[in-house]
This record gives sequence, C-alpha cells and structure tokens, in this order.
Amino acid sequence: MTDIRSIKLGISPINWVNEDVLELGDHYTFDDLMRDFTQLGFTGTENSRKFPKDAAVLKKALAQHGLQMASQWKGVLFSEPRRRASELESYRQHVEFLKSMGSRHVVTCELGGSIIGDPRRPKGVQDVHPLTDEEWNYMVEGLHQAGEICKRNGMKLVYHYHIGTVVERPDEIQRLMETTDPELVHLLLDTGHAYYGGSDPLELYERYADRVAYVHLKDVRNDVLERVKREGIPFQQAVIQGVFTVPGDGCIDFAPIFRSFVRHGYDDWMILEAEQDPGQANPYEYASKSKQYLAQIVQELNA
Repeated sequence: MTDIRSIKLGISPINWVNEDVLELGDHYTFDDLMRDFTQLGFTGTENSRKFPKDAAVLKKALAQHGLQMASQWKGVLFSEPRRRASELESYRQHVEFLKSMGSRHVVTCELGGSIIGDPRRPKGVQDVHPLTDEEWNYMVEGLHQAGEICKRNGMKLVYHYHIGTVVERPDEIQRLMETTDPELVHLLLDTGHAYYGGSDPLELYERYADRVAYVHLKDVRNDVLERVKREGIPFQQAVIQGVFTVPGDGCIDFAPIFRSFVRHGYDDWMILEAEQDPGQANPYEYASKSKQYLAQIVQELNA
C-alpha cells in the first residue's frame, strides 16, 4: 500500500440514496450521483435503485465516469425450502448480471425472520425472528448452492451480516462461519454493522481475515447507538436518527483496522458507506472528509 490510490476504494450510493428507508435521498438522480462520485475521485461503486436497469447502458455509463461496479446486495430466503428453486434461479440471474458488469463479488444476506425484507412478515414488525436449527441448516444449504453458482462464474459469495436479520451478533457470525464451507461462503466485513451488533470490528477481522473478501467501511455514532439500544429503537429509525456515519466521524478507530488489512494482505474492494439522512449530513461533504481521513491513515502506515 503506497497511497490512497493504491487501494480499491469505492463509494456506496446509499450515502445519497437509501435502500432501506426509501424517503432518504429519493430526490437524487443518477446524474447527481455520477457527478459527485467523479468529483470525489472514487473508482468503484455498488448498484442503486437510481441506476439504469439495462446492464449494457449502465456499464457504459459507469465506464464514462471511470467507475467499476463492485457488487450489489442480494437478499435471499434460503431458510424457506419451498422457495429454494425460485430463490436460486433469481440468484443465478443476479450473478449473471453482476458478471456482465465486471463484478467479482455477490453481496448476500439471508432475510428469513428479518425486519428488513422478509415478505412473509407484517410491515412494521420490529423484532427479528430467530431461525430454528432446521431453518438454519436450510439456509446453509442454500448458501452453499449459491456459492457454487458464484464459483462457476469466477465470483465469490460474500455474506453480509446485518442489523435486523438473523445474523447480526458475534455468536451468529461465528455460527455462520463454522457451519459454512470457506470455499463457497466468504465474509463481508462491515465495520458499522459489526459494532452495532456487538462485535469489535478489528477483532472480527483478525478472527476471520482468511474468509473476508469484501469490506464496507462504516462508522457509528456511539451516543446515538446507546440511546437506540436503551430505548429499543428499531433499525430503520436508528438509521434516520443518525446511528451510522462515515469513517472518521464516529467512534471506530480505523487505523488499527487498516494496519491489520496490510498485515493480512487484504487488497480487494473497500466501499465507503454512511447510511444516514443526506438532508442532515451532506453526502458529498461527508465522503470528502472521510476520504481525507482514510488517506491520512494510509500515509501514516507508509511513513
């Protein structure tokens, strides 16, 4: 690592246009995002509901702005065996789309029992419904089958533990790692969701460095998190109230995490995220400040 340009640093559109809380940033257009990403000098991004749906059109548009599609979130219901065939077919199509975009990673998350995307649960439900042992085994089987699809296409399934889902706490992440094949199921290190869920992001990375194939760089406002937990505020409301922010603006020290990245030879995508209200925290300004913060860390590492 020589400077900030030597790492694959991408920017998530969710800083501008939220995917979980649709009213946040809905006024931004694709052109707005491209202008800001270009001016900020990022080289990669993830997909967004504001992006063109046609793969050829999107790939050309991103290339014109010097951007690579790093990945896109894919929620799955592998814990429900009756849906397995349709879920895997949808997953295969998703993999083919990402492959056509030049992506090498498929961000994947089980939504069964979650509060953020299980279509079988009533809207407004605020509690995660844990999987039974049988449902967990079904989930693992589905992840392995999906991982095979990725592997055949020269890609990697990277599992995104996520607040409001059945894999969010340290014990759940550990169980996922212990019950899945490391050749088929890799891990997405999301620093913000790790901290929110009770993990130390550095310790989590150190423990599973050989499984981590993709990174989301996100920070946490600890005072907001403490209030969220004390008052039992659900995830979507926590986002609106500002529990997440960009690296350098919260309580996580990213310097030791980056030192660990260097020590373990991590050299793949790092996607900068904030997942906050753009009306309260200007996404361009926050991304710019965070990029400077990360550049300072890299400069100190190279001193």
